[in-house]
Formats: sequence, structure tokens, C-alpha cells
Amino acid sequence: MRYLTDRKRAVGMGAAKSGTAHHWSMQVSAIGLLILVPLFVFTFGSALGGSYEEITAYYSRPFPAIVAALTLVVGMMHFKSGAQTMIEDYVHGFKGRLTIILVTCLSYAVAATGVYALIRLAL
Repeated sequence: MRYLTDRKRAVGMGAAKSGTAHHWSMQVSAIGLLILVPLFVFTFGSALGGSYEEITAYYSRPFPAIVAALTLVVGMMHFKSGAQTMIEDYVHGFKGRLTIILVTCLSYAVAATGVYALIRLAL
């Protein structure tokens, strides 16, 4: 028979056994967005107000297109993780699971649509 204290049994388990990984992924995406958002604002700001031909020529260059795509994808993944945490905290049962599925589908759809639009614009 093993004698374990409650604390010893709980060490490393967390509430859902995956909170640390989720926290670190949110931290990494937040730092990525801290770098990407100012780059996106400066690259997008210089193209703002241009004609369609100027915008297509601008986003056919690799740097602005890659910055815009990375900002969109990392932003949507950060949104998905944050919204999932919020839903898990405040919505329970079947409605919570359904809402998480809908938010996940929405974030992937927005990211895919944005990247597709950038590809069409660049080519």
C-alpha cells in the first residue's frame, strides 16, 4: 500500500491535465503577434489607399504577403485558443462543446479564406 498525500497525487495533473501546454501555446502566439502586428500595420499602412493594380503589385512581393498571411493565421489560432478557454470556463455541457466546435470551425474558415484571398491577390 502506497501512502500518497493529496498534494503528491495532484502534482502535474492540473484541472484538465493539459493546462500548461495550452498556457504556453497562448504565450508563444501572443509573443508572435507582438512581433507580427506592428509589421503588418506598417506593411499594410503603406499600401492603404492604393488602386487595385498597386495593391496587387504590392502583395505580389513576398515580404508583405508572408507578413499578412502569418498575422492572419497566428491571430486566428490565438483567437481560437482564447475563445476555447473562455467557453470552457463559462459554458458547460453540450452547449459548451457545440460552441467550441463552432468557434474552431469559424477560426479555421477565416484563416483559410484570408490566406486564399492573399494567394489570389498575389498571383
